[in-house]
Amino acid sequence: MKILIKCIRNLLGCIIMSIDLVTRGSKLKRTQEKQAQVNKELENLSLYQHFACPFCTKTRRAMHKLNLPIQMRSVTQGSAFRAELLEGGGKVTVPCLRIEENGKVNWMYESSDIISYLEKRFS
Repeated sequence: MKILIKCIRNLLGCIIMSIDLVTRGSKLKRTQEKQAQVNKELENLSLYQHFACPFCTKTRRAMHKLNLPIQMRSVTQGSAFRAELLEGGGKVTVPCLRIEENGKVNWMYESSDIISYLEKRFS
């Protein structure tokens, strides 16, 4: 039964990803210098996510729209990133944005909160 649920979840994830890829809009346009500055700021961010998660897809879609190539870390079973998320953030829930600023690390959960943060900081 567990395998069947996992297969259904992965199938739905593939369908969601396919629809997302087909319906994505264009990226936010920036000057080359401005994009380089944004990319530099993004070095302190990483998104812990799972391929088949609809909330992760929502977050990745917003990142695409805002032209934010944030490092993505898959938290599949047995992944070192999964252990890192559990240790640092306290729970294995995705999506989770790891924000490193001024020597401090903050873990932001909830896709809507992550998207709001990214829009305020980078639009």
